[in-house]
Amino acid sequence: MTDPTIHHFAGFDGADLVWREIGEGRPLLLLHGLFSDANTNWIKYGHAAAIVARGFRVIMPDLRAHGDSAKPHEASAYPLDVLAKDGLALVEHLGLSDYDLGGYSLGGRTTGRMLVLGAKPRRVIFSGMGYEGLTQTGKRIDFFRHVLTHPGAFASGSAEWLARAFLKSSDGDPKALIHILDTFVNMTDADLAAITQPVLVLSGKDDFDNGSAEALARALPQASYVEVPGNHMSAVVKPELGEAIARFLAG
Repeated sequence: MTDPTIHHFAGFDGADLVWREIGEGRPLLLLHGLFSDANTNWIKYGHAAAIVARGFRVIMPDLRAHGDSAKPHEASAYPLDVLAKDGLALVEHLGLSDYDLGGYSLGGRTTGRMLVLGAKPRRVIFSGMGYEGLTQTGKRIDFFRHVLTHPGAFASGSAEWLARAFLKSSDGDPKALIHILDTFVNMTDADLAAITQPVLVLSGKDDFDNGSAEALARALPQASYVEVPGNHMSAVVKPELGEAIARFLAG
């Protein structure tokens, strides 16, 4: 598949951000993970195409500090919930009223915060995300801060080494990305209980990076838990991930 055309929109503070989209039909806003971008997370391995085949318009932004979007180095450009606020700015820019919303890892966390801040999608997808990843963000903040500030300091094959390798392969900007970590806001059990939409909680069988996906599904009023092959890094490259999202949305 050729790379979709890049479209530009203004983030909540006017930052120059981009999105890609393919397909026609009901809109689905899909958010990628940390150090990644729309192309790597959703297009490269066929997930977006699988969803489009079910009759959806898939809208995929590059989050602030990622991909082709602005990567400011100033801490002032990264207030709490900045990614959720940018997501709401894209919803407003596109005039979306009846749409679905989801994301992988950081994108799942951003999805949750968008819901807290007033997003009203019909259906929700939390992928590569567990209960602790939404309610106790400190562990992941510490992990990624260590990765971003200690280049070359990790044993080959370790979780930190793999994260650093992915950062390098995506040409990530550590000076911008480190500020993303200061924008995380923990969700509460009450926040989760208030998500009354149908939710797909989708996780790799061996993915525990963001805690328990099954526990997250239990904390949500209308969630179904689906397991696909792989861990946090490998599940996202397997076709089962996009197929599971497509089935959920078309069901």
